[in-house]
Amino acid sequence: MKTEQQYFEEGKSIQTYMEEMSKLKEESTGVYKAFELPEDGFVETLKQHRLHFLTITEDWCGDAMMINPVIRKVAEAAGVDMRVALRDADTDLIDRHLTNGGRAIPIVLILDEQGQLVGKWGPRSPEGQKLVDELRAALPPKEDPGFEEKQKAMYAALKSTYAEDSQLWLSVYESFKKTVLSLIE
Repeated sequence: MKTEQQYFEEGKSIQTYMEEMSKLKEESTGVYKAFELPEDGFVETLKQHRLHFLTITEDWCGDAMMINPVIRKVAEAAGVDMRVALRDADTDLIDRHLTNGGRAIPIVLILDEQGQLVGKWGPRSPEGQKLVDELRAALPPKEDPGFEEKQKAMYAALKSTYAEDSQLWLSVYESFKKTVLSLIE
């Protein structure tokens, strides 16, 4: 069984991954270009620690489309190496990091200088999860003849929100920051 560090070593850089995206690339690039890191000292604190990030993701995932560019900005500003493991290419890794029994993504694994897993974040900020829960609660039951159409509309609305809502991007940053600081302070 491969270690998280071995997946990291085999992974693509987040930059290469985003350049090679075949789905949601335009939206993800838009978030990356538009998101501005707060000047709150987090990047400077992160620079003092020798961490690296491994993100379990896929380019079809709306959550990943918004979250990966935010975490990428943090990593680049702090000089942290961030790489990608594709969830569906080898499910062994995601199966070690399930969310409520499911293969939810993205999951950002936080590794120390020796490559040991010290923490993880994902798949959403609390605000992002609240939004998804509210939208799902408004859907009719799965047996309803209109369910599929309404679910597609929900996903389209969610994708649009993810691509445009800078407050949601900031919630990802704040939630990720809180997790990382709890590991290093």
